Amino acid sequence: MKINYNNRRFRPIQNTENGETSAETIFIYQQAGGIVTSEYSGGEIIKGSLIAKVNDKGELDMRYQQINTKGEFMTGICHSTPEILPDGRIRLHEKWQWTSGDKSSGESILEELA
Repeated sequence: MKINYNNRRFRPIQNTENGETSAETIFIYQQAGGIVTSEYSGGEIIKGSLIAKVNDKGELDMRYQQINTKGEFMTGICHSTPEILPDGRIRLHEKWQWTSGDKSSGESILEELA
């Protein structure tokens, strides 16, 4: 499945309790070849960025870093699996783990904004 993430915007619709993203967090994805990047902010996140490699299935293997409203610098890894919704938007099913703090893991779902 070839997916182009360039200029797509996403918002979390679900996250486990130990995550920091919320419905107020907006991700703006950019893609150049097999590399996807994003800047994001909102909710508990003052500023964040990620970089990912995308495979032929459209899955993203990413690393992220962010500064939260407590002033903490947080980092993590994430694997995102895309689902194409009936209206053509993308839903990302994510399994992630903090590489800082308590190093706990969680799951989230992001949906492309219309």
